[in-house]
Amino acid sequence: MLHYHCLRVLPVFFLSSLFTLFAGEQAKLQGKEGKKMSFKEEKFGNTPEKQDVMLYTLTNGSMTVKITNFGGIVTELWVPDKKGALKDVVLGFDNLDQYVQVHPYFGCIVGRYGNRIAAGRFKIDGVEYKLATNNNGNHLHGGKKGFDKAVWKAKPSVKNNSVLLELRHQSKDGDEGYPGNLSVTVVYTLNDKNELSLSYEATTDKPTVVNLTHHGYFNLEGAGEGDILGHLVTMSSEKYTVVNQGLIPTGEVRSVEGTPLDFRKAQPIGTRIKDVQGSYDHNFVLSRTGDALSLGAKVVAPNSGRTMEVWTTEPGMQFYTGNFLDGSLTGKNGKKYLKHYGFCLEAQHYPDSPNHPEFPATTLRPGQTYHQQTVYKFLAE
Repeated sequence: MLHYHCLRVLPVFFLSSLFTLFAGEQAKLQGKEGKKMSFKEEKFGNTPEKQDVMLYTLTNGSMTVKITNFGGIVTELWVPDKKGALKDVVLGFDNLDQYVQVHPYFGCIVGRYGNRIAAGRFKIDGVEYKLATNNNGNHLHGGKKGFDKAVWKAKPSVKNNSVLLELRHQSKDGDEGYPGNLSVTVVYTLNDKNELSLSYEATTDKPTVVNLTHHGYFNLEGAGEGDILGHLVTMSSEKYTVVNQGLIPTGEVRSVEGTPLDFRKAQPIGTRIKDVQGSYDHNFVLSRTGDALSLGAKVVAPNSGRTMEVWTTEPGMQFYTGNFLDGSLTGKNGKKYLKHYGFCLEAQHYPDSPNHPEFPATTLRPGQTYHQQTVYKFLAE
């Protein structure tokens, strides 16, 4: 056994090689135990602050997902179609440098608060907090440097026919204006049923607000392979939250009946998109009872047959259709991402909930633990 006092005198390059060897052997051994489950760890690059960033490849033998500990970003997700052909179905970049720059939250963990908070202000126990305003005078997705720009501590493993990546992050009191030191853990789990699960937990030492989500852009025909307007969407939702022109909820919850937001039966995304000013960017109130996982949405790509179900414990789902993609971003394999080239299904609490006591609460207090789980299940029809 190597002891710590021995390790201190070893050259850095030797330690790096030793770590890689041990990690590789661990992955191989655990992969055998986990029946085709395995992981690989490799260097992805460095942040401008010279922090090392890693890339983790998780596979179950039929699906592969690549995740970096920079923002918890899913950089690749390879899914089989009805003929067994694999394609990468998430939008993103080939390298860390592009993820470090400003981009539309490709594949990341969003926090502390996913979606918008009006004017970047809210109150807890009569005390007003002012957040960074980074979206037309409002606060969006955690601020100017949210969890999507953090380097998380990562730990991969294989357990019970699943391969896991545990990510941890400490958000300090006052980070982007939020109160409390927040400890966050997000675990990505790929199992042998082609389910990619995200389990979130958080604790705080002061009352604060928390609303974590995953901001993946999906195209089930393949990333960069055209628009998603032909994808068929079904949503387990009878209501949605009405918003003003700044996409801030008015407080009204309205029925989807007779509107372009009625996806209770499968509808192609493009059929009624002109009736919502050419884009979907709406929070749907999910029809659910209790706190257990329930089906929030289902999407089918008609050509490939790839199907994605989104199961979640959350009360809402933001459906967004890549409205601001305009071809200015060059993604993986040199492909340009144009308008409607990807869709997002962000399981969440409602936007601006801290300012709407009638909405499900997002306040987290000391002694409580925030929980959220969302599962992306992949099939072929």
